[in-house]
Amino acid sequence: MGSLMSCLSDPIPSGNRSPPPQPKRRSSTSSRGRGGGGRDSAKASVSIDEEALTAAAALVLGQRGASGGLGAFERSASVRYAAKRQSQGPPLPRSCSTRPRSLADPELQPQQLLAKDLNTKDLETNVIVLVHGGGFGAWCWYKTISLLEDSGFKVNAIDLTGSGIHHYDTNKISSLSEYAEPLTSYLKGLGDAEKVILVAHDLGGACVSYAMEMFPSRVAKAVFLCAAMLANGNSALDMFQKQMDTNGTLQKAQEFVYSNGKDRPPTAINIDRASLRDLLFNQSPSKDVSLASVSMRPIPFAPVLEKLVLTAENYGSVRRFYVETTEDNTIPLPLQQSMCGANPPEKVLRLKGADHAPFFSKPQALHKTLVEIATMPHVRAS
Repeated sequence: MGSLMSCLSDPIPSGNRSPPPQPKRRSSTSSRGRGGGGRDSAKASVSIDEEALTAAAALVLGQRGASGGLGAFERSASVRYAAKRQSQGPPLPRSCSTRPRSLADPELQPQQLLAKDLNTKDLETNVIVLVHGGGFGAWCWYKTISLLEDSGFKVNAIDLTGSGIHHYDTNKISSLSEYAEPLTSYLKGLGDAEKVILVAHDLGGACVSYAMEMFPSRVAKAVFLCAAMLANGNSALDMFQKQMDTNGTLQKAQEFVYSNGKDRPPTAINIDRASLRDLLFNQSPSKDVSLASVSMRPIPFAPVLEKLVLTAENYGSVRRFYVETTEDNTIPLPLQQSMCGANPPEKVLRLKGADHAPFFSKPQALHKTLVEIATMPHVRAS
């Protein structure tokens, strides 16, 4: 360490400089051998030592600036001697201190790269309202909220009745209108000229469809994210019944709650905690699965049973988009495609590798998709 520090210290002024001591030559076992072979090995050892000292001195002198300070490091040996290195084997990668900066480097945040030239003030609306699915709450959107706000959007994540931190007892919810009341109250409070983009997940699709029918002039676009996008006269139960016919995953995971007695219809549905990962979060990070396991609440049963009344004049006047999730075990891709076929949206987009919780498993891809939808201009029919 002392030798290294002396090499990096400021040079002694030329007037007081004394001749440097001659370096001692390192002995080696080969130099002690007898005969011509021993002498040749000793010469080789001395030559290597001298080359090493010369290279070290050149490196230190090359790094000194005119003022005596240390300059920038030179490019790594793997770059300066690339040709020699290639003859010995595969080339080494250039060090991050010398190679040109790439998009993979974290100088810019990912959300800045996705929407760096976006001016949300030029859009029809820059307000996005996130509506969670059954059992979830506003908490599930934490990644999406951050990404959208960093891109310039105004974001509201709503807790439906009896969900998230909403204090109401889930078992007492008796209708879809009661379940969706926080959403409809928000839309009712908007000004006459104000519009928002609604993003629905899972059972939240039924709530958003209900809100579109009630307040079509307040909704610029509706995005159904692996959600229940139901046709007129259908219920969420009709959709989930088709899923049960496809595989038994959902049926095995659900636990009915009978708060009014076993002789009365169920009041809520619980998801078995042991089945959460396989059913909802099969592609999501473990930390988000842990968050969900302590945050999810029962799903009210009455809204699942209720059949929607939707009209072309109201619900049909709002632009709709559907976002498919390819690794979804709750609403499998064929069922999502079936809903789109029965009730076609303006456009269908897809998140590859996403499970039923894309806000956990594919947050960046979801963000990019939502920005794409938000900036999509209206195409007038010819």
